[in-house]
Amino acid sequence: MIDTVLPAELVALAEKVIIANRRAGRTVSVAESCTGGLVSAALTEIAGSSDVFDAGFITYSNDMKAELLKVSHDVLDTFGAVSIATAWAMAQGALNKSHSHVAVAITGIAGPGGGSEQKPVGTVVFARAERGASPDKVVADMHHFENNGRGGVRLQAALCALELLLPEGA
Repeated sequence: MIDTVLPAELVALAEKVIIANRRAGRTVSVAESCTGGLVSAALTEIAGSSDVFDAGFITYSNDMKAELLKVSHDVLDTFGAVSIATAWAMAQGALNKSHSHVAVAITGIAGPGGGSEQKPVGTVVFARAERGASPDKVVADMHHFENNGRGGVRLQAALCALELLLPEGA
């Protein structure tokens, strides 16, 4: 049996997310690509997280982004998997496929390969969708993390995604 130990900073932030969302009466979901379930693992590391964490979708391939989260093939073909349009569609899909109040999506290039001049390794895109929120509350952003190895990029991306799951003012 393998006992995986998550980084302490990841678990601490996940605990903050669970506590803050519990206080706010909110449930959360995540749609993960390049993090491969790391955000979900961190959230479920917290005892009692089931009253806050509703669902995690790991959609690594474009086909699964389209099939499970209903990301349009037109969006994927036009903008690519690592784009604001795709991340936003993933977040909306996770919200639509769950009972959550808020969903965060993560898609990016963790490396060591797969990068390009336009989207180098360390490029990660995030989006947050909130049930009932106005379009003015759209949160979608592209980050360029330091290419400090696959694990380092994934950790930075997971930490950023957890921050996006915190309620305002938390």
